[in-house]
Amino acid sequence: MVNKRRPFFSKRSCEPCSISCFVRENREMCTLEKRGNIFILTLTGSGEHRLNPSLLDAIESALHQIRAENSAPSALVTTSEGKFFSNGYDLAWAKSAGPESSGDRLRLMSSKLKSLVANLVSLPMPTIAAVTGHASAGGYILALSHDYILMRKDRGFLYMSELDIDLVIPPWFMAVVHCKIGSPIARRDVVLRAKKLTAREAVEYGVIDSAHDSAGETVAAAIRFGEELTRRKWDGNVYGEIRMRLLSEVLAATGLEDTEEQVNTTRSRL
Repeated sequence: MVNKRRPFFSKRSCEPCSISCFVRENREMCTLEKRGNIFILTLTGSGEHRLNPSLLDAIESALHQIRAENSAPSALVTTSEGKFFSNGYDLAWAKSAGPESSGDRLRLMSSKLKSLVANLVSLPMPTIAAVTGHASAGGYILALSHDYILMRKDRGFLYMSELDIDLVIPPWFMAVVHCKIGSPIARRDVVLRAKKLTAREAVEYGVIDSAHDSAGETVAAAIRFGEELTRRKWDGNVYGEIRMRLLSEVLAATGLEDTEEQVNTTRSRL
């Protein structure tokens, strides 16, 4: 059930907004629910949850709403419906603009994902990705940008697909991988073998925190873990500041513009 709380005036629309308002406006892309002190952000529908501007804007809107609604120690659980957590950038959308404009679309998606990742890094609460389907390329980066990853073990894999589709991994993606995957062997296999990690393998590599029997059990475990963390009653602003210092390399990388060479290399492969 969605909790209705005090109105929030969105910086974008200057109209009163709340979680229930967010759900009405963004339900085709994602939903936001609050259970006790746990915010649950769900990418909705049976599609691939490609990271096009519409979806990225909807997720950003959810994070702004969470900041506005947050008052007590809280945690965020991000999950999805269907077979995919996210299959990365919407390359088909970029290609459909034609050779002259596809680069602008690639740059736009990259800019919006950078902003989203930076927002997650500074969010004043623990964040948990409950990965219940495939997470590839940019979708993998989205999952890694959470503090913890829980994953279902009966379906889905984590996959940095760039090597297999002849794309160079952007430097800021590599900053996330370097900060969030501790083992050099694991990093090598993720980016230089394009290894598709099942949940069991991801646990062994130290990429995720735990594996669960089904989508429902994965989300339930993420909520329980979030509740456990909120009982510590940490100050969210302190938590966020510490995380920003821990991931300063990621924040520095997300603040850099993509070079023309990077964009042109990707565009040439579409």
